[in-house]
Amino acid sequence: MSKLSRPPQGESLGLTNCPTCKFLCHLEQGNCPRCGQAVQSRDRTSVQKSWALLITAAILLFPANLYPITIMTSQGQVRQDTIFSGINHLVHLDLLPIAIILFTASILVPMLKIFGLALYLTAISYRLPISKKTLMAGFHIIEWIGRWSMLDLFVISITAALINMGQIWDAKPAPAATAFALVILLTQLAAKVLDTRLLWDRLESKDDTN
Repeated sequence: MSKLSRPPQGESLGLTNCPTCKFLCHLEQGNCPRCGQAVQSRDRTSVQKSWALLITAAILLFPANLYPITIMTSQGQVRQDTIFSGINHLVHLDLLPIAIILFTASILVPMLKIFGLALYLTAISYRLPISKKTLMAGFHIIEWIGRWSMLDLFVISITAALINMGQIWDAKPAPAATAFALVILLTQLAAKVLDTRLLWDRLESKDDTN
């Protein structure tokens, strides 16, 4: 029994979804008749945009982890903590659950996001024989966990606000906080600008298991 032929894509039929309201539009219209948003079949440059944002985020990951992220002043003594030293300090204070949360949000999640997006973009660019369903599932996970990546900065902000209410301690963010915030922002933008439909166009196969 012969296999069923592949169904035609919307692009070949001159159809596409509006990126804003998801209305099915004809490409020849140029704009969505419902919301007026410009429509196009594919954003062919989205892979290059995503690569540029991701590489920049990977570069900024080094100063985000090597430079101090917080500066604490107590009775004239200044303490500067990197992400690693801050986590290590929490472990020594027997605050292991908080240390695990900060390690996950500040180190593990950003690195996994960068690795996952790099794998996804490489699969599109070089047609790696990886299941498209697996790649899409991983991409949705990357988008979902991205919102938790700012947890470390929220902790710094809340800690600084609470400590600065007193008269003895003083806390403020250090240069690495800016680099870390940019890493999170750029990885989120790298996932946002990517046109995921390119995955289905460039990884041609007989079925979705390859």
